[in-house]
Amino acid sequence: MNLKIENPPVTLRELCLNKVRNAIITGYFPSGKRLVERSLCEELGVSRSVVREVIRYLEAEGLVEILPNKGPIVSLLDWEIASQIYEIRLLLEQSAVADCTQNLTAQTTETLKVLLIELEQAFAADDINLIISTSSKLYETIFTTAKHHIAWEVVQRLNGRISRLRAITMKSTKREISGYQRIKNMCEA
Repeated sequence: MNLKIENPPVTLRELCLNKVRNAIITGYFPSGKRLVERSLCEELGVSRSVVREVIRYLEAEGLVEILPNKGPIVSLLDWEIASQIYEIRLLLEQSAVADCTQNLTAQTTETLKVLLIELEQAFAADDINLIISTSSKLYETIFTTAKHHIAWEVVQRLNGRISRLRAITMKSTKREISGYQRIKNMCEA
């Protein structure tokens, strides 16, 4: 008998958080855009208290800034911040990949191969949302196989900003090729 809940219930705040986070990541709300509570309430169909919670959470993730006398805006990304995020990510990834190779099973290897094929198809289709979700699944598999649970928690906290950077950089000319190739090389290691 399997009692596992496959689709755990999601709160209204979590639904709104995911919607607004995705809107920021995909550029629907561009950098520097002011986030007006009333407009968000109308767009999302929720109360101000839910919108305020979402904004505070996104502020903690670094996707939103609260400016004095202006209110919340979508955070600006500069190259210094992007460089630091990528440096942290690189260090965590290198360590996770090294330890993942020590803990690989046949099932994990097959999962990684399937995710890599799905990722290649997402890149070919130029589907940013699918690229981000598939690469996140792939990274989660690597980190959990490596037993780097704390590192994965750190990556998840940075995930909004990392996904936003991915969405921006993947739109760059020829970035899709090098991005996919980098992930493929990492998996083949």
